[in-house]
Amino acid sequence: MRAGKIIAFIAAAIFIIFSFLFILGAFSPDGDPSWLIIGIIGLGIGFVLIFVGTKLSPPQKAGDQVVNLNVDLPGQVGMDTIKCKSCGAPLRSDNVKMIAGAPVVECPHCSTTYQLTEEPKW
Repeated sequence: MRAGKIIAFIAAAIFIIFSFLFILGAFSPDGDPSWLIIGIIGLGIGFVLIFVGTKLSPPQKAGDQVVNLNVDLPGQVGMDTIKCKSCGAPLRSDNVKMIAGAPVVECPHCSTTYQLTEEPKW
């Protein structure tokens, strides 16, 4: 939690508690009817502080995180020349995915997957 959010919630709690006491005091035999107005205004301020505290930093959802994984291929790779072994459709770099920690190419036409392996250069 950020400090501003914590301060807003603490101030809201103080306003609401004292406003409740002012409202109760307005109905006591020694109470003043103007305390009722002060209590209602204090309650309003407390609820506004709660609203402001929740809007200071919206909660982050677990699904909002974006993880980028870059596959560093050594040398020049001509992705436009790779064809699917099953159906012969051309494969593009968009079809490369990471499955179980290994780079895999998935054919968009027949859904066949191939693991990318580096062949020796000699």
